[in-house]
Amino acid sequence: MKPIQILALLGFLPMAAMAADTLSTIPAEAADPAAFVWQKRPVLVFADTPDDPNFIRQIDLLGRDPVALEERDVVVVIDSDPAAKSAFRQKLRPRGFSLVILDKDGEPELRKPLPWDVREISAAIDKFPLRRQEMLERRPGR
Repeated sequence: MKPIQILALLGFLPMAAMAADTLSTIPAEAADPAAFVWQKRPVLVFADTPDDPNFIRQIDLLGRDPVALEERDVVVVIDSDPAAKSAFRQKLRPRGFSLVILDKDGEPELRKPLPWDVREISAAIDKFPLRRQEMLERRPGR
């Protein structure tokens, strides 16, 4: 391969990595809680308005390390419209801003009234019994 072709290919690698490293969110109105049970860990971000500073900060913090979230089978569900009365909002009844982490069994494991970064969320998820079991199954010698 010619050096110019190698340089051209190397130029596209960062863009490909960026495409894989973007945070994807699901609106709560379009999400079915039953669809995630035993498949994904929903991380729910609630607010009364999309202009809530804590809501904006939380989405920004989650977007900084989507790979760590993907490793833990996390799906980010956002709900900033109380009037829509999503299934998650009816079940969890948040007030104002709230960060709620569900485990794969669909049960809430953690509720926080302030934004958390991905490192804190990842550390909390890694302590969940189901996550610990997953880690043991993936690396039984550790």
